[in-house]
Amino acid sequence: MTRRGIRAGQDTEAPDAEGFDVEEVLALVNDGKGPARPTGAPAPGQTGARTEGTAPTHGSRTREASAPAAERHGHRHHATSWPEARAVAARASRASAARRAPVSVPLGDALGLVLAGPLTALTDLPSFDTSAMDGWAVAGPGPWRVRDEGVLAGSTAPEPLADGEAVRIATGARIPPDTTAVLRSEHGRTDAQGRLHPTRDMSHGQDIRPRGQECRSGDQLLPVGAVVTPAVLGLAAAAGYDTLSAVPRPRAEVFVLGDELLTEGRPHDGLIRDALGPMLPPWLRALGAEVVAVRRIGDDEKALHKAVSRSSADLILTTGGTASGPVDHVHPVLRRIGAELLVDGVQVRPGHPMLLARTKDEQHLVGLPGNPLAAVSGLLTLAEPLLRTLSARSAQERYALPLRDEVQGHPQDTRLVPVVLRGDHVVPLHYNGPAMLRGVAAADALAVVPPGGARAGQRTELLDLPWATAGVAACFT
Repeated sequence: MTRRGIRAGQDTEAPDAEGFDVEEVLALVNDGKGPARPTGAPAPGQTGARTEGTAPTHGSRTREASAPAAERHGHRHHATSWPEARAVAARASRASAARRAPVSVPLGDALGLVLAGPLTALTDLPSFDTSAMDGWAVAGPGPWRVRDEGVLAGSTAPEPLADGEAVRIATGARIPPDTTAVLRSEHGRTDAQGRLHPTRDMSHGQDIRPRGQECRSGDQLLPVGAVVTPAVLGLAAAAGYDTLSAVPRPRAEVFVLGDELLTEGRPHDGLIRDALGPMLPPWLRALGAEVVAVRRIGDDEKALHKAVSRSSADLILTTGGTASGPVDHVHPVLRRIGAELLVDGVQVRPGHPMLLARTKDEQHLVGLPGNPLAAVSGLLTLAEPLLRTLSARSAQERYALPLRDEVQGHPQDTRLVPVVLRGDHVVPLHYNGPAMLRGVAAADALAVVPPGGARAGQRTELLDLPWATAGVAACFT
């Protein structure tokens, strides 16, 4: 298993013992036996102002924290376990995937798609006997008299060779009839009379690629479900294809919520930069989706309802607004349109307020938390399995590696922690709070840390980041 090397100079120390974000600390408090406040009552010292989205959570309360304690406690009580949430997401779009008609795609547009039909050779490969090397096509034993003209790749059928005759030939050129072998350029010499002599022993058929050596017309080259890689494109072209029958890319639309978000410049006056608008589209493309639109809606329930109702995408993603704060509009909109909630909260940190809903027969909505790393967690927990099913991709083969350092866990929830791969173990990274991207920006994978944490040396399941193995350019096409 080949993995990307470790970037030089990145922070690879284990998280310290005080590494919980405020969101985590509040969750621990709320899971205890403290009294629940009446519905609608603010927490002591809390104004109810929105503080999630992409805002830093250290020193401030999150949107979930702004909800009444009774709602939070009930929300956690009904939260889905992390493995089950992924399974629900993978099953949710199974019926839709079965109804998706294959599309015929030109080779230049097929990279990353999944074959909807087997790739069957349309011709023999090679389609005629060809020279595997530059040199001479020779007939019979040497020495040989050499013809004046040569045989080049792409030329018409050459004249047959007589015994004792040779002709210059290029790699890929058609072999003249009655050729015994190809003598490589570096293995032959000519004498004063211009006759060709071998400088080492030759065998019959040497350096000739016979017709059909790789495949015969009608042979299955690749099965249904194979991912179209650059090598697959080359094979398809060689086998005579101009287009491929493929599973269409799922169409995704992103709605960025939050009045506090800037699209340019530095944060100022309580406003912060939108990190998810630039991050989610390429990440969705890496997961096999076609991003049809990214819309910034703000904290406007009517606008969100209108956008969700009118969307024709296979998958809608919203950012923020999934908890129970005064400007969290995703749940009310879903209730208003009669959506079916499939997952409403997941036992995972960061990102537990995420949700998955069926908004139409052929459409789903994934509500991502507004904090950036929490949104990444939601993307990999709910959006990735759903898109994988829609695009007919196979699930990542599960694997685990030992941790170099201990990772503190949540008492009840799974944790997803950015790590780098170093040899035969992984190293947890700092900056893994819900609002932070610094850790995951340097990571190769996310470690799936079980409730209670993981000790040093313990084998931990890993979720690869798409670009960690494929390369940045390859995974976004």
